Amino acid sequence: MVVKAFQHHSLGRGASDPVTTDRVPTLGGFVSIPAGWIVMGSTAGQADEQPLHRVWVDAFEIATCAVTREAYNVFLTSTGHPHPRDWGTPALSRPGQPAVGVSWNDAVAYCHWLSTKGQLACLPTEAQWERAARGQRQGCHYPWGDTIPEWVPNGGRGPLDGPWPVMLGEPNDFGLFGIAANIHEWCADWHAADFYKRSPALNPTGPVSGVRRASRGGAWRHATTVSRVAARSKLDPTYRYTDYGFRLARPMLHAL
Repeated sequence: MVVKAFQHHSLGRGASDPVTTDRVPTLGGFVSIPAGWIVMGSTAGQADEQPLHRVWVDAFEIATCAVTREAYNVFLTSTGHPHPRDWGTPALSRPGQPAVGVSWNDAVAYCHWLSTKGQLACLPTEAQWERAARGQRQGCHYPWGDTIPEWVPNGGRGPLDGPWPVMLGEPNDFGLFGIAANIHEWCADWHAADFYKRSPALNPTGPVSGVRRASRGGAWRHATTVSRVAARSKLDPTYRYTDYGFRLARPMLHAL
Protein backbone atom coordinates (compact mmCIF):
# COMPACT_ATOMS: atom_id res chain seq x y z
CA MET A 1 0.00 0.00 0.00
CA VAL A 2 1.22 3.51 -0.75
CA VAL A 3 1.71 5.71 2.27
CA LYS A 4 0.30 9.24 2.24
CA ALA A 5 3.64 10.92 2.91
CA PHE A 6 4.57 11.48 -0.72
CA GLN A 7 3.22 14.17 -3.02
CA HIS A 8 2.47 13.51 -6.68
CA HIS A 9 3.05 16.28 -9.22
CA SER A 10 1.39 15.70 -12.58
CA LEU A 11 3.35 16.42 -15.71
CA GLY A 12 0.29 16.89 -17.89
CA ARG A 13 0.07 14.73 -21.00
CA GLY A 14 0.49 10.99 -20.60
CA ALA A 15 2.93 8.67 -22.31
CA SER A 16 0.10 7.18 -24.39
CA ASP A 17 -0.57 10.45 -26.24
CA PRO A 18 0.23 10.51 -29.97
CA VAL A 19 3.86 11.37 -30.64
CA THR A 20 4.47 14.69 -32.37
CA THR A 21 7.55 16.83 -32.81
CA ASP A 22 6.17 20.02 -31.27
CA ARG A 23 5.79 18.94 -27.67
CA VAL A 24 7.82 17.72 -24.75
CA PRO A 25 7.25 14.12 -23.60
CA THR A 26 5.69 13.48 -20.22
CA LEU A 27 5.68 10.43 -17.99
CA GLY A 28 2.74 10.90 -15.65
CA GLY A 29 4.36 12.56 -12.68
CA PHE A 30 7.07 12.97 -10.10
CA VAL A 31 6.89 12.22 -6.40
CA SER A 32 8.52 14.26 -3.68
CA ILE A 33 11.03 12.36 -1.57
CA PRO A 34 11.49 14.01 1.83
CA ALA A 35 14.94 14.70 3.20
CA GLY A 36 16.26 12.10 5.59
CA TRP A 37 18.94 9.70 6.74
CA ILE A 38 19.32 6.25 5.22
CA VAL A 39 21.73 3.40 5.81
CA MET A 40 23.29 2.49 2.48
CA GLY A 41 24.86 -0.84 1.68
CA SER A 42 24.56 -4.41 2.85
CA THR A 43 26.60 -6.91 4.82
CA ALA A 44 25.13 -9.79 2.80
CA GLY A 45 25.89 -8.59 -0.72
CA GLN A 46 28.92 -7.92 -2.87
CA ALA A 47 32.11 -6.25 -1.68
CA ASP A 48 31.17 -2.91 -3.27
CA GLU A 49 28.08 -2.76 -1.02
CA GLN A 50 30.24 -2.55 2.11
CA PRO A 51 30.58 -1.11 4.64
CA LEU A 52 27.15 -0.09 5.86
CA HIS A 53 27.17 3.67 6.23
CA ARG A 54 24.65 6.34 7.14
CA VAL A 55 24.06 9.22 4.72
CA TRP A 56 21.80 12.24 4.58
CA VAL A 57 19.86 12.90 1.37
CA ASP A 58 18.24 16.29 0.79
CA ALA A 59 14.65 16.38 -0.45
CA PHE A 60 14.27 15.84 -4.19
CA GLU A 61 11.75 14.64 -6.76
CA ILE A 62 11.86 11.47 -8.83
CA ALA A 63 9.68 10.12 -11.63
CA THR A 64 7.05 7.56 -10.76
CA CYS A 65 8.33 5.27 -13.52
CA ALA A 66 11.18 4.80 -15.96
CA VAL A 67 11.25 6.83 -19.18
CA THR A 68 9.04 5.06 -21.72
CA ARG A 69 9.65 4.32 -25.38
CA GLU A 70 6.90 6.78 -26.29
CA ALA A 71 8.53 9.59 -24.34
CA TYR A 72 12.03 8.81 -25.59
CA ASN A 73 10.80 8.67 -29.18
CA VAL A 74 9.74 12.32 -28.96
CA PHE A 75 13.35 13.16 -28.13
CA LEU A 76 14.66 11.05 -31.02
CA THR A 77 12.23 12.59 -33.51
CA SER A 78 12.85 16.15 -32.33
CA THR A 79 16.64 16.01 -32.21
CA GLY A 80 17.79 13.33 -34.63
CA HIS A 81 19.69 11.67 -31.79
CA PRO A 82 20.88 8.13 -32.67
CA HIS A 83 18.36 5.41 -31.91
CA PRO A 84 19.02 2.93 -29.11
CA ARG A 85 20.28 -0.55 -29.83
CA ASP A 86 17.59 -2.89 -31.24
CA TRP A 87 15.02 -0.06 -31.15
CA GLY A 88 12.78 -1.77 -33.69
CA THR A 89 12.85 -5.24 -32.14
CA PRO A 90 9.21 -6.34 -31.54
CA ALA A 91 9.89 -7.65 -28.02
CA LEU A 92 11.24 -4.20 -27.09
CA SER A 93 8.54 -2.20 -28.88
CA ARG A 94 5.38 -2.93 -26.90
CA PRO A 95 3.20 -0.09 -25.58
CA GLY A 96 4.24 1.19 -22.17
CA GLN A 97 7.64 -0.46 -22.12
CA PRO A 98 10.68 1.44 -20.85
CA ALA A 99 13.13 2.89 -23.34
CA VAL A 100 16.06 0.46 -23.33
CA GLY A 101 19.32 0.19 -25.23
CA VAL A 102 20.06 3.67 -23.92
CA SER A 103 23.62 4.52 -22.87
CA TRP A 104 24.44 6.77 -19.93
CA ASN A 105 25.47 9.45 -22.43
CA ASP A 106 22.11 9.09 -24.21
CA ALA A 107 20.23 9.42 -20.92
CA VAL A 108 22.14 12.57 -20.01
CA ALA A 109 21.48 14.02 -23.48
CA TYR A 110 17.75 13.39 -22.95
CA CYS A 111 17.88 15.16 -19.58
CA HIS A 112 19.69 18.14 -21.10
CA TRP A 113 17.14 18.34 -23.91
CA LEU A 114 14.22 18.23 -21.50
CA SER A 115 15.84 20.97 -19.42
CA THR A 116 16.09 23.23 -22.48
CA LYS A 117 12.34 22.73 -22.92
CA GLY A 118 11.58 24.02 -19.44
CA GLN A 119 11.41 20.64 -17.65
CA LEU A 120 14.44 20.44 -15.40
CA ALA A 121 15.66 16.84 -15.29
CA CYS A 122 18.71 14.83 -14.33
CA LEU A 123 19.69 11.31 -13.34
CA PRO A 124 19.42 10.46 -9.63
CA THR A 125 22.55 9.85 -7.63
CA GLU A 126 23.02 6.40 -6.14
CA ALA A 127 22.10 7.81 -2.74
CA GLN A 128 18.94 9.42 -4.10
CA TRP A 129 17.98 6.22 -5.90
CA GLU A 130 18.45 4.08 -2.80
CA ARG A 131 16.57 6.58 -0.64
CA ALA A 132 13.64 6.53 -3.07
CA ALA A 133 13.69 2.75 -3.54
CA ARG A 134 13.76 1.96 0.18
CA GLY A 135 10.73 4.08 0.95
CA GLN A 136 9.76 3.47 4.57
CA ARG A 137 11.38 0.01 4.62
CA GLN A 138 14.86 0.56 5.98
CA GLY A 139 16.75 -2.70 6.17
CA CYS A 140 14.46 -4.68 3.84
CA HIS A 141 15.88 -6.51 0.83
CA TYR A 142 13.42 -5.09 -1.71
CA PRO A 143 11.35 -1.91 -2.13
CA TRP A 144 8.23 -3.86 -1.05
CA GLY A 145 9.71 -5.90 1.82
CA ASP A 146 11.89 -8.99 2.13
CA THR A 147 10.15 -11.07 -0.54
CA ILE A 148 9.47 -10.57 -4.23
CA PRO A 149 5.78 -9.67 -4.65
CA GLU A 150 3.39 -11.91 -6.56
CA TRP A 151 2.75 -9.35 -9.30
CA VAL A 152 6.34 -9.59 -10.60
CA PRO A 153 6.21 -11.56 -13.87
CA ASN A 154 7.26 -15.20 -13.56
CA GLY A 155 7.96 -14.73 -9.87
CA GLY A 156 11.10 -12.74 -10.61
CA ARG A 157 12.69 -15.58 -12.56
CA GLY A 158 14.27 -14.74 -15.89
CA PRO A 159 15.35 -14.18 -18.47
CA LEU A 160 12.14 -12.91 -20.07
CA ASP A 161 11.57 -12.07 -23.73
CA GLY A 162 11.54 -8.34 -22.99
CA PRO A 163 10.83 -5.74 -20.29
CA TRP A 164 7.34 -5.42 -18.85
CA PRO A 165 5.32 -2.16 -18.95
CA VAL A 166 6.62 0.52 -16.60
CA MET A 167 3.34 0.86 -14.69
CA LEU A 168 2.82 -2.85 -14.07
CA GLY A 169 2.26 -3.99 -10.49
CA GLU A 170 2.19 -2.16 -7.19
CA PRO A 171 4.30 0.90 -6.32
CA ASN A 172 6.59 1.11 -3.33
CA ASP A 173 5.94 3.28 -0.27
CA PHE A 174 6.81 6.46 -2.17
CA GLY A 175 4.61 5.60 -5.15
CA LEU A 176 7.38 4.45 -7.50
CA PHE A 177 6.64 1.74 -10.05
CA GLY A 178 9.17 -0.85 -11.14
CA ILE A 179 12.08 0.45 -9.12
CA ALA A 180 14.69 -2.29 -8.48
CA ALA A 181 13.12 -4.50 -11.15
CA ASN A 182 12.71 -4.92 -14.92
CA ILE A 183 15.67 -2.77 -16.07
CA HIS A 184 18.95 -1.42 -14.80
CA GLU A 185 18.47 2.31 -14.18
CA TRP A 186 21.39 4.63 -14.82
CA CYS A 187 22.55 6.84 -11.94
CA ALA A 188 24.53 10.06 -12.14
CA ASP A 189 27.60 8.80 -10.26
CA TRP A 190 30.81 7.22 -11.36
CA HIS A 191 31.15 3.78 -9.80
CA ALA A 192 34.02 2.86 -7.50
CA ALA A 193 34.10 -0.45 -5.66
CA ASP A 194 35.63 1.15 -2.56
CA PHE A 195 33.59 4.37 -2.51
CA TYR A 196 31.53 3.38 0.52
CA LYS A 197 34.72 3.34 2.59
CA ARG A 198 35.19 7.06 1.95
CA SER A 199 31.70 8.31 1.14
CA PRO A 200 30.76 11.67 2.66
CA ALA A 201 27.79 11.60 5.01
CA LEU A 202 25.93 14.46 3.33
CA ASN A 203 24.47 14.03 -0.16
CA PRO A 204 27.16 11.77 -1.65
CA THR A 205 27.54 12.03 -5.42
CA GLY A 206 30.16 9.36 -6.05
CA PRO A 207 33.83 9.70 -6.99
CA VAL A 208 34.97 12.62 -9.13
CA SER A 209 36.12 10.35 -11.97
CA GLY A 210 35.96 6.76 -13.08
CA VAL A 211 35.61 4.30 -15.93
CA ARG A 212 32.06 3.00 -15.48
CA ARG A 213 28.86 4.76 -14.44
CA ALA A 214 26.71 3.46 -11.63
CA SER A 215 23.35 1.80 -12.17
CA ARG A 216 20.73 0.20 -9.95
CA GLY A 217 17.92 -2.31 -10.23
CA GLY A 218 17.26 -5.76 -11.64
CA ALA A 219 16.84 -6.57 -15.31
CA TRP A 220 14.59 -8.69 -17.51
CA ARG A 221 17.60 -10.38 -19.16
CA HIS A 222 18.94 -11.76 -15.88
CA ALA A 223 18.20 -15.03 -14.10
CA THR A 224 16.57 -12.86 -11.41
CA THR A 225 14.67 -9.83 -12.68
CA VAL A 226 14.48 -8.05 -9.30
CA SER A 227 17.50 -6.84 -7.36
CA ARG A 228 18.03 -6.05 -3.71
CA VAL A 229 17.79 -2.34 -2.98
CA ALA A 230 21.44 -2.27 -1.87
CA ALA A 231 22.78 -4.08 -4.95
CA ARG A 232 25.05 -1.99 -7.16
CA SER A 233 25.90 -2.37 -10.84
CA LYS A 234 27.96 -0.43 -13.34
CA LEU A 235 28.65 -0.11 -17.06
CA ASP A 236 30.73 1.85 -19.53
CA PRO A 237 28.76 5.08 -20.19
CA THR A 238 28.90 4.53 -23.96
CA TYR A 239 27.38 1.02 -23.93
CA ARG A 240 23.81 0.49 -25.12
CA TYR A 241 22.55 -2.67 -23.46
CA THR A 242 18.92 -3.64 -23.95
CA ASP A 243 18.35 -4.14 -20.23
CA TYR A 244 19.45 -0.57 -19.43
CA GLY A 245 17.12 2.43 -19.18
CA PHE A 246 16.68 5.37 -16.83
CA ARG A 247 14.38 7.26 -14.48
CA LEU A 248 14.35 11.04 -14.15
CA ALA A 249 15.02 13.05 -11.02
CA ARG A 250 15.09 16.77 -10.29
CA PRO A 251 15.65 19.17 -7.39
CA MET A 252 12.71 19.81 -5.13
CA LEU A 253 10.32 22.16 -6.94
CA HIS A 254 7.43 22.06 -4.47
CA ALA A 255 7.52 22.49 -0.72
CA LEU A 256 6.55 19.40 1.28
